[in-house]
Amino acid sequence: MIKKRVLFPERVRVINGSFGFLEHRFLRNGFWESLNHHELLLYIFLVLVSDKNGLSYYGYDRICRILKVHLDQYIDARDGLLDKDLIGFDGRLFQVLSLPRRPVILKQVKEIRQGNWVSLGETIEEIFREKGYGIHPNR
Repeated sequence: MIKKRVLFPERVRVINGSFGFLEHRFLRNGFWESLNHHELLLYIFLVLVSDKNGLSYYGYDRICRILKVHLDQYIDARDGLLDKDLIGFDGRLFQVLSLPRRPVILKQVKEIRQGNWVSLGETIEEIFREKGYGIHPNR
C-alpha cells in the first residue's frame, strides 16, 4: 500500500462557501468512460456551478463561451447527458441528478467496428449481453 503524505501543507484544499463534488463512483463505475469529451466537459461544468440541490441556470450562450464549444456541440452534449440520465433540464434550469445505479451506455446502430457496420441485431444482442439477459457471448 502506498503511504501518502501531503506535498504542500500550506496549499491543502478547504471548503469555503459553495463547492461542487463528484462521487468517486463516477470514475470507478464507468460513468466517466461513458461520456464523450463534450459531455464530460459540460457535466463537470454543471457540477461546479450548481447549488446544493444540483441546480444551475446558466444560459447556452454563456456555457458555450465559457466551455469554448459551438452551439451544436453544446446541444449534442446536453442531449447526451439527458439521455444518459445524468442531468435534468426544463429549457431554462439544469439539475445535476444523483448517479443512476449504472452508466447508461448508448450504442449507435451505425457504429463502426473494425471497418464494418454493426447490425441492429448485433447491437441489441450486445446490449442484452452487457445487462446479463442470458444471451451467450459465444453466439
